[in-house]
Amino acid sequence: MRTIDWYILRKFLVTFLFCMLLFTVVAVAVDISEKTDDFVKSGLSTRQLFDQYYIGFIPHIWSLLFPLFVFIAVIFFTSKMATQSEVIAILCSGTPYTRLLRPYWIGGLLLASLWWVGNRYWIPKANIVRSTFQATYLDRNDPSKNVYYGNCATCFYLRTDSNTFIGIRDYDSSSKSARGLFLERIKNDQLIYNLRAENIVWDTLSQKWKLYRATERRLDSMGERVTAYDTLLLSLNVLPQELRRDDYLKDKLTTPELDRFIRREELRGTEGLNAMRVEKYRRTSGAFSVLLLTLIGVVIATRKTRGGSGMHLALGIIIASVFIISDRFSTVFATKGNLPPLLAAWLPNLIFSIVALKMYRDTPK
Repeated sequence: MRTIDWYILRKFLVTFLFCMLLFTVVAVAVDISEKTDDFVKSGLSTRQLFDQYYIGFIPHIWSLLFPLFVFIAVIFFTSKMATQSEVIAILCSGTPYTRLLRPYWIGGLLLASLWWVGNRYWIPKANIVRSTFQATYLDRNDPSKNVYYGNCATCFYLRTDSNTFIGIRDYDSSSKSARGLFLERIKNDQLIYNLRAENIVWDTLSQKWKLYRATERRLDSMGERVTAYDTLLLSLNVLPQELRRDDYLKDKLTTPELDRFIRREELRGTEGLNAMRVEKYRRTSGAFSVLLLTLIGVVIATRKTRGGSGMHLALGIIIASVFIISDRFSTVFATKGNLPPLLAAWLPNLIFSIVALKMYRDTPK
């Protein structure tokens, strides 16, 4: 690392911090203007709003816009260097273009590593604070957040494994009890077992579900056998904490927890896990996006143009917008269509890697 490397790296990191703080202030101001009525209805003080919401909202915004912060920072300070002929002076001194990129790669790797670790372990902890506030004070007034199958917010229909289905009605999370349960087991497309109970309660001593007034039916080649029980202890592959509707679950789980959740639900045969898988793969692909956008930003900004920094920023914003739109499209196609989640998470990076390579080859060196 030479003096010029430290000079560029220092400008890179300082400008990045400036962009992050500036956009954070703008994001918080916009969010406050949108949620003012909800904040007033909550009856919380400014300090309580910060402790219970914004301390989680701000890291969430950072995680969403982190690659964009890096991209804009690179374009902003590099275009100023190009306008002041600093880039031309560096290249005319005999420094190869690839050597000029070294401090950018170092800064990009440092920020990509920070984003990778944070998104896997730290940001989910902050999302717990944000999502808890939203579920408590904001979503209850949003009709789109209160739509449930069969108009029952406390009813659940689950697969405990690939052959067993259970239904639970009127579950109370505080008492860990429900007013009804049915369980069906299928084999070779035939019903072989049926269990129904009027009430169920989680038994903390045995760590099993306790059924009241249960009726058990077994069907096989010998016919149907019916057995009635006043009480019955049943071991289900479902824990009380899993009986919840949480639209923010994928954001609240750390990556190891997300891996375990996906594996457990796959063993149960649960469908609709693509959103979880896309989130898992994006936590890695996003770090690569930081490096990719760093390279694209350097290639754009090192050219000295008549428009100066304004032209560079305008082109950068267009490219960033296209990148974000392609990322959203790939996510929708994965969660609502048949696009593989791994490909959905990495497709924008693959496309823009080709764009970055073409721009790098064409840039004056």
